[in-house]
Amino acid sequence: MELFRSHVLICGGTGCTSSGSAQLLKRFEELVEQNGLQKEVKLVHTGCFGLCEAGPVVIVYPEGAFYSRITVADVDEIVSEHLIKGRIVQRLLHKDSVETTGQVRALDDVEFYHKQKRVALRNCGVIDPENIDEYIAFDGYKALCKVLTEMQPQEVIDVIKASGLRGRGGAGFPTGMKWQFARNSENDKKYVCCNADEGDPGAFMDRSVLEGDPHAVLEAMAIAGYAIGSDQGYIYVRAEYPIAVKRLEIAINQAREYGLLGENIFGSGFNFDIDVRLGAGAFVCGEETALMNSIEGKRGEPRCRPPFPAVKGLFDKPTILNNVETYANVCQIILNGADWFASMGTERSKGTKVFALGGKINNTGLVEVPMGTTLREIIYEIGGGIPNGKKFKAVQTGGPSGGCLPASLLDTPIDYDNLIAAGSMMGSGGMIVMDEDNCMVDIARFFLDFTVDESCGKCTPCRIGTRRMLEILNRICEGKGEDGDIEKLEHLAANIKATALCGLGQTAPNPVLSTIRQFRSEYEAHIYDKHCPAGVCHKLLRYEIDTAKCKGCTLCARVCPAGAIMGSVKEPHVIDPTKCIKCGACMEKCKFGAISKK
Repeated sequence: MELFRSHVLICGGTGCTSSGSAQLLKRFEELVEQNGLQKEVKLVHTGCFGLCEAGPVVIVYPEGAFYSRITVADVDEIVSEHLIKGRIVQRLLHKDSVETTGQVRALDDVEFYHKQKRVALRNCGVIDPENIDEYIAFDGYKALCKVLTEMQPQEVIDVIKASGLRGRGGAGFPTGMKWQFARNSENDKKYVCCNADEGDPGAFMDRSVLEGDPHAVLEAMAIAGYAIGSDQGYIYVRAEYPIAVKRLEIAINQAREYGLLGENIFGSGFNFDIDVRLGAGAFVCGEETALMNSIEGKRGEPRCRPPFPAVKGLFDKPTILNNVETYANVCQIILNGADWFASMGTERSKGTKVFALGGKINNTGLVEVPMGTTLREIIYEIGGGIPNGKKFKAVQTGGPSGGCLPASLLDTPIDYDNLIAAGSMMGSGGMIVMDEDNCMVDIARFFLDFTVDESCGKCTPCRIGTRRMLEILNRICEGKGEDGDIEKLEHLAANIKATALCGLGQTAPNPVLSTIRQFRSEYEAHIYDKHCPAGVCHKLLRYEIDTAKCKGCTLCARVCPAGAIMGSVKEPHVIDPTKCIKCGACMEKCKFGAISKK
């Protein structure tokens, strides 16, 4: 076994890769070789560390120096100062990773990580995802060995049931119960499927697990196969995730080479293999039966249920489908026990949950916290609050299927039941923060426009009903809203939720209903006052000149492309609202702050 005095961990997740981390790795490799450090310094290209806002991220151990926003030029200094001379480069350290005394904090003590509990993300940012030996060194495939050599299939299912693990893909169905249904279904062939078709805007939890710890998913799927009596698994992942796809394929080939996938695994007589199927990015293929249709080469649209997939799923055989994050918890449950997992979380929502924290927030990135953590803790203590001193307005959970929660609900403990009671849902784990500059009517329109575009069109309520709702929202945002529009939206939403074929249609009205419920006054302002309080809806904007501040310099009139500004030199100017095209050029050029957007 090789021993190194320094380990340099370089983030290789999608976020940091887009910021140039591959170039950082290349430069580190060049300098390590030039300085003859190959036997002293180990370079590890990891998955996502979580704190995407700080990327590209480099962490050097054993000191634990957390370097953020590193450029290729910085690599030379890290090598010459830190790796050769042993002096930490203070100016490159992340601002929260240094004590007032100048000492480097442990990563767990950094504000972003302090309240997190990493279970599904335990290996992300820690190991090289393309090296199976590193996964094995962190107890990889130990759970599969235990299951195949010490446990009966029903015992495995009983442990998953006792743990309280619920599906992390949206609906929160009990995982053990799903596996039990499939085990009880008698057939000559059964399938284990993984849903990695993460389609929610702003969500990247599953992608990051696949990029940072792909073997955890492979191992868990093999355990599921043993539990239900299956010898074949499929991972359905969208083709827009090239890094995840590449690392999955590498991991599958490595597992086959080690005899951890294929025939007679661990000499137990159990056979199981996994194949990858690429999706074209259709949001509706996140629905389990639509996903199975797509794997079969059919149009990606949902099937009527019952029968449910556990009875008649992929290729009409009993099938279980869980998402990436659900599988990422399985091995730890087997190794540490059901009671360990159930000790985290709330009464009906056990364990932890990964969220993709984005929007108007200082610390964007991946967050994994115990169920029951409040929205306030995530947004302010982990997320670092709202940028630029702006006021928090709402947080969207659950993506297009979820809802917007206002400041009055910030102390809501996050679990499946509390979020539904508040008018939202867990969903796959997207969490988008909005501030005072966001228009909630426009937000509802954005998400509904997404679901209208992604509807497969199979059922009338979703295909036509959501489009009618979008037409009303468009009218409201254009200043053409009418008395009764809010009631029409609510009526349409109720019918769509009750009659749509699948979860996409049934949940599509949620963003509209939640914003009406929590921000009704904004809808009323748009409809009755023809005014957008946040100043977002373009056709409801108006620009005004404060005559007390206007110096009559004429610059605004000269840049106005519509000739809408009138006034004499050194006299206050005025804007003709009938001519104004609301381009904002006047406000941008005014040197005296005399022009404002209303």
